Amino acid sequence: MPKTIMVVDDKASVRQLVEEYLTGQGYKVVTADNGRNALYTARHEKPDLVLLDVMMPEMDGFDFIRAFRKERETPIILLTARMEESDKVIGLELGADDYVTKPFGMRELVARIKAVLRRTEKDTQPSETIRSADIELDQAMFTVHVAGEKVELTRSEFDLLAALMRTPGRVYSRMELLEQLQGGAFEGVERTIDVHVRNLRTKIEPDPGNPIYIETVFGVGYRFSANMETG
Repeated sequence: MPKTIMVVDDKASVRQLVEEYLTGQGYKVVTADNGRNALYTARHEKPDLVLLDVMMPEMDGFDFIRAFRKERETPIILLTARMEESDKVIGLELGADDYVTKPFGMRELVARIKAVLRRTEKDTQPSETIRSADIELDQAMFTVHVAGEKVELTRSEFDLLAALMRTPGRVYSRMELLEQLQGGAFEGVERTIDVHVRNLRTKIEPDPGNPIYIETVFGVGYRFSANMETG
């Protein structure tokens, strides 16, 4: 069964261009012209991934993410004409998984879609539960518990935490972690990892300002603390 991609953009020309190309690549495509209509469409079509414009009337991309993340953890790739890094960071902090800056090439867009979708297809893989200290991560069920309490993570946050927890003490560079998330399909932006790590710390650390699980190795990258007792 083909994957369903929802394209959300207020420009009909962009929707048509992306829809035609993705359809030719074997995807089912549904569209919406603003965030409000996209929420309605998503509830009925249940897309596997959302391509989301930021600047739209009625409800922009950021407001859509805020509302959508209360309902679903479907991966989101932002389509943004904004060049300011702060806008991209806001989108990632709200729960977007990646972003593509307009104008973008269709081959790059498809590569990013495939990379994100690969991370959502773990239900076909053997169950693996990773435990360290009081964190339990179940890859088959896509759940994380910290001290017995369930924590809601985005797909990117979940995969980043899993990568770090598999080898406590190992230092990963930002680019290595980016490749873990994106499959090495293209050159990403290392700043993305810093945002995901900050979001993760907010959700799992007792004191995000003084992390005990995800440690920063200055000038290199990040690691999961090797001093935590493994269950």
